[in-house]
Amino acid sequence: MFYFILLYVLFFYFKLARVHKKEEVLIPTVFISHVGVAISAMLLYQYGLMHYSALLVLGMSFLFFIVAALNVTAVQLGIFKDGIPLLGINRLYFFMPFIALFLLVSSAYLKFF
Repeated sequence: MFYFILLYVLFFYFKLARVHKKEEVLIPTVFISHVGVAISAMLLYQYGLMHYSALLVLGMSFLFFIVAALNVTAVQLGIFKDGIPLLGINRLYFFMPFIALFLLVSSAYLKFF
């Protein structure tokens, strides 16, 4: 179950990174976090293909790809209460390095322990 949560967070991060690339300038620290998440993706898929069937991993990847895109799009459109945004895309940009660190540590834990 933890593997599938990490797989969803991976796709959420990649969708958020794609939106960030279109709206903001890519700075070296963000690039380093992207590289860390790419390494995490390789570790996650290696773990997933060793422990689950390939069809299950690919099917869940496709599902999570769509759900993550819808989630980021919903945040871009805005979630408002009384005219004040509850969750903005800038707040998600702030959490990108923490998400990257969480993915890297968790995927390393899955793979090596």
